[in-house]
Amino acid sequence: MRWEQLLLDDAFTGGALAWVPGKTPRVGQLVYPAGSTLDKLYFQEVSLTPGGNPQVLRDPGHIQLRGPVRQVVTRTVQGESLLAVRSDYHCALWKVSRQGRPAPLQVLQVEKGATGISLSPHLPGELAVCSRSGAICLWTPQDGLRRVYKDPDTLVFRDPSPWRWADFTAHPRVLTVGDRTGVKIVDTQGPPGCGLLLFRGGAEASCQKGERVLLTQYLGEGSPESLHSTLHLICTQFSLYLVDERLPLVPMLKWNHGLPSAPLLARLLPPPGPGCPRPLLLGGQDGQLQLLHITGEEASTPRLAGPPQSLPSRNDSLSAFPVLEPKSQWRLQERLKAPTIGLAAAIPPSTSTPILSLFQLSAAGDVFHQCLRLQADPGPDSCAPTVSWSPQATACCSQWLKALLEVPPAPPVWAAPTFSHRRLLGCVEQREVEGKVPEGLRAAMAEGRLLQQRDLGSLPTAEPPPAPEPGPDDELSKRLEAAWEGQAAAWWERRQGRSSGPRQQPKRHKRRTQLSSTFSSLSGRLELSDATSPPPSPDPEARPRPPGTPPSQELAQEHWARGVPSERQQTLRDYMAKLPLREDALEDASAPPSQTSSIRATRSRQRTLQDNTAKPPLQRDTPEGASAPPSQTSSIWATRSRQRTLQDNTAKPPLQRDTPEGAFVPSSQTSSIQATPSRQQTPVLSGSQRIRKKPRMGF
Repeated sequence: MRWEQLLLDDAFTGGALAWVPGKTPRVGQLVYPAGSTLDKLYFQEVSLTPGGNPQVLRDPGHIQLRGPVRQVVTRTVQGESLLAVRSDYHCALWKVSRQGRPAPLQVLQVEKGATGISLSPHLPGELAVCSRSGAICLWTPQDGLRRVYKDPDTLVFRDPSPWRWADFTAHPRVLTVGDRTGVKIVDTQGPPGCGLLLFRGGAEASCQKGERVLLTQYLGEGSPESLHSTLHLICTQFSLYLVDERLPLVPMLKWNHGLPSAPLLARLLPPPGPGCPRPLLLGGQDGQLQLLHITGEEASTPRLAGPPQSLPSRNDSLSAFPVLEPKSQWRLQERLKAPTIGLAAAIPPSTSTPILSLFQLSAAGDVFHQCLRLQADPGPDSCAPTVSWSPQATACCSQWLKALLEVPPAPPVWAAPTFSHRRLLGCVEQREVEGKVPEGLRAAMAEGRLLQQRDLGSLPTAEPPPAPEPGPDDELSKRLEAAWEGQAAAWWERRQGRSSGPRQQPKRHKRRTQLSSTFSSLSGRLELSDATSPPPSPDPEARPRPPGTPPSQELAQEHWARGVPSERQQTLRDYMAKLPLREDALEDASAPPSQTSSIRATRSRQRTLQDNTAKPPLQRDTPEGASAPPSQTSSIWATRSRQRTLQDNTAKPPLQRDTPEGAFVPSSQTSSIQATPSRQQTPVLSGSQRIRKKPRMGF
């Protein structure tokens, strides 16, 4: 509802300001709401002078109501002046005497909420009330309240707005019922549901997309000075229509009013002279005003006598006020920009140029007056009425401005809620304020003046908070301190040395190209140790495990890793831990570099002598091949030879795998050794006798 009100606030449709004629043509009463919540109905007696300046006769009287006033309607029928007031959920009716004293007649309660009221121009005291539920009720002093129409749905198409409006027609028993989509004529004495559509919003009326009905008003008053007694005014947010109830669905006149805000206010005034067109005032919600002159007798079609004229708004009078300071100037502008919720006008009889006294009511409760001099015969080239500031008007505005600035500004509408700590924390005792408030501060607050240093006294010196102490593992602080002192490189070296220990193994991406070059550079160093390594033990539990690396092998690893970059040393250690323990390699690693070459030469001569004197039998690799009969030896050899050839082509293992002892074999005997064991292997081996291959790194 709050968002809908920001888009269009239709609560004040019809206006909350009315002019009640008095005992003389120049004296009348202005009836309007005032107060912070518009719940006080004021009756101000005003006298119109020949010059057009109104004079307030005495202090206004008021009536306290139980709700905000949304609409005020007045009408004089058969010499009786009636006043009807609409609130959100109540409607009231008064009879105003010639002396200006209101007498209450009836108070009605509307449970669903009232949206509009209208007074009959035919029968005194007859009132039409519209409800948000779609019901239309008539109230008369003789018959009381009765419902004459109800339809919760809209007339032409679906629209979610619950706004409904009703007015009278040329016939006393016929009403017009309107909503956002159209207007319908309803006979109160006919059967339920009967009626005729008077106006349809859409393509038939050349309506724009999204155009809705905002106001309907009956313009015939039954007087000889009135226009067609069957003429109705229909206002939308873009256009103005004049419709004759004798010709439904055919607008007699359409005019694009061009108001930037919704036209929710309309007043038809009597002609300023015989034969003159009747002025029609159209007011927008933001304070814009237009004056239209409608002419046309019973035998002619109604038309506009000249183009509509835009009247000066309240914002245009800002230049007449004196220059103020920025804060006061802003308050004045906001007061003048308040939405218009009421419009009333009167034309006092005069022998000279006709004068129009125009009254406007703002949502802030201010009543503004304008005195406009009308033209007797406005033509196409006629100019808009001008506004002249008289000395009396200037003095009145100055007095109003002075009273406005003396009132403190109202709090904002959406104020933050305040809570009482006494109610929320009732069981907790309030702590006493430490220290005493300086007397100068109390005096400055009491006088409302600007605080100075001498009022506050000596301020306590606040000690800086202690710096946070770094924790034991605060590496970031150490790194920042080292970088600030210019020792970032030294900190990084210490960090690398500490992280390269056996317990901290940083995870690094292993690049295949660098590892392959690393192992190729170590192939010469590992050649003698691989050749002299003992044969693998047939027992799988006797093989060395990677987690248990002897101290002697760690020395050998450190010796081999001298030429390896530091970022690859840990990877090399992991690889060396997978290799079996070799005594020759350990001796080479533990021997001095000067004796390494002589030790390797001596071992080479010893191995050559052993290979020439005692060659191991080839059947040791496959014990089952030796037990085969001689007749099956050739077929077994051929089968094994094909299997070995297939394995050699797919995955080429080292040549030492064919010799169970892993001994060194000269190149001249390599071909015979490769072919002979393949003929001595058994096609099927058990799990315990199957030869285990050395793990490869995959390069």
